[in-house]
Amino acid sequence: MSQLILVVDDEASLVNVVRGYLEQAGFQVVTASNGREALFAAREHQPDLIILDLMMPVMDGFTFIREYQREGTTPIIALTARMDEMDKVLGLEMGADDYITKPFSPRELVARVRALLRRAGSPQSESNLLRAGDLVLNRDARVVVVDGQEWELTPMEFGLLETLMSNPGRAFSRMELLERTQGFAYDGYERTVDVHIKNLRKKIEEDPGNPNYVLTVFGVGYRFNSNL
Repeated sequence: MSQLILVVDDEASLVNVVRGYLEQAGFQVVTASNGREALFAAREHQPDLIILDLMMPVMDGFTFIREYQREGTTPIIALTARMDEMDKVLGLEMGADDYITKPFSPRELVARVRALLRRAGSPQSESNLLRAGDLVLNRDARVVVVDGQEWELTPMEFGLLETLMSNPGRAFSRMELLERTQGFAYDGYERTVDVHIKNLRKKIEEDPGNPNYVLTVFGVGYRFNSNL
């Protein structure tokens, strides 16, 4: 059964183009023209991934993310027509897993969709559980438990933590982490890793400002604490 993508944008011509490329790639597609319609569509159709414009009438993408993230952890690719770095950072901090700036190549968008879906649902052949101190990562359930409390991570957060925990003590550059978790990396995009790490630390660290699990390697990137 093909996977279902929800495309949310108030530009009908763009929606039609994206729909055509996605359907040609073998995906099913449902659409919405604003965040309010998207909430109803997401609840009804339970999409595997959402492509979401951030700037829309009635309900914008930021509000949609805030509302919908209370209900699930469906991967989200945010679309923005503005180059403002704060838009991208805010979208990622609120829970988007990836972003792409308009105008964009529909083929690149399809590649991002495929990579994100692989990351969110690919089966694991290694041990189902990774443990370090009070932290347990469950590959099958795609959840993390810290000191008895369960956390649902976004696909990007989960991929970063899984990569780091699988290689304790090894320092990864941001580009390496992007390649490991997404299958591709672009110059200028690597700094978004910092936003995802910041969000991850808020969930798993007792003191995000003084992390115990995911450590910063200055001038390089990040590593997982091997002394736990």
